[in-house]
Amino acid sequence: MSGTESHAALAVETDDLTLSVDGVDVSVHATERRLFLEVESVGDALRVARRLPGDAASDLAVRELRLGDLTAEVRVRGRTVAIAGADARPGPVSHRLGVAPAEVRFAGVVGAGYGGLSAAVRRARRLFA
Repeated sequence: MSGTESHAALAVETDDLTLSVDGVDVSVHATERRLFLEVESVGDALRVARRLPGDAASDLAVRELRLGDLTAEVRVRGRTVAIAGADARPGPVSHRLGVAPAEVRFAGVVGAGYGGLSAAVRRARRLFA
């Protein structure tokens, strides 16, 4: 393909798909332009992130998402904690953590962490009630 030809558009179509990365189940679903990767906890999201391929492979994946006008969202307990691809807008937190061009959603991380802590407290109360 020459530099003047346009890149073929990507499309993601999936029903229910579950991946397992380092013992962590990742539920995957998609809409027309978004790929959602759901995990149970912030700790699980970090375990998956640590197992991702090196910079060259990650850069290629992000580039392909952007060229295809797609966005991947990592979600924990229904809260978006990171975004990569077309809609990602990395800020100071992303640059400081060294994950740019991905965007870290600090409020999502805090909310998901709080949700996990609240769920653990509820389980403990039921055990000792």
